[in-house]
Amino acid sequence: MGRLSVSAVRVLGSAYRIAKASTRTMSASPPQSESAQTQGQSSTRAKCLFCRICDGLEPSNIVHQDEEFVVFPDIRPAAPHHFLVVTREHITDPKCLTKEHIPTVEKMMALSKEVLVTQGGSPDTARLGFHWPPFHTVSHLHLHIIAPESEMGLIGRAMFKANSFWFVTPEKVIEQLQKKA
Repeated sequence: MGRLSVSAVRVLGSAYRIAKASTRTMSASPPQSESAQTQGQSSTRAKCLFCRICDGLEPSNIVHQDEEFVVFPDIRPAAPHHFLVVTREHITDPKCLTKEHIPTVEKMMALSKEVLVTQGGSPDTARLGFHWPPFHTVSHLHLHIIAPESEMGLIGRAMFKANSFWFVTPEKVIEQLQKKA
């Protein structure tokens, strides 16, 4: 096997640091009362960057918003068209989804195609996916829309490798949700 390139070592190092940081912050907490949960949710919204963008408290170049979703460009685009479809409801990540969230994921997929067309991209050349925990930098459910795939660089292709253990397609998420009891 050949030596790893400097770029590959950096990507792997970043993934390791994210995973290590995530395991330090994971803890089992006892069930909370309803008022404690409500207070915890508002505290989470206040701290979450994507919730703050959805609430209009952080600047962002929003390209679409409705009652359920907000779409804006990724701050580190991997291709000419790289957007995030974010749920207004604070859902931590794809692992937190249940069977009841399948319509949400389907709507995110449909919206991603609409946004690409309105922004001058093509859904036929797009890669869609979610970073699988612990490999995400913002703990708020968001679907990446990246197009065209052919213009992704080496690091982008590694970070957004479809159905790897760190990045999964929405179809794969739906498939896993359908298997849940």
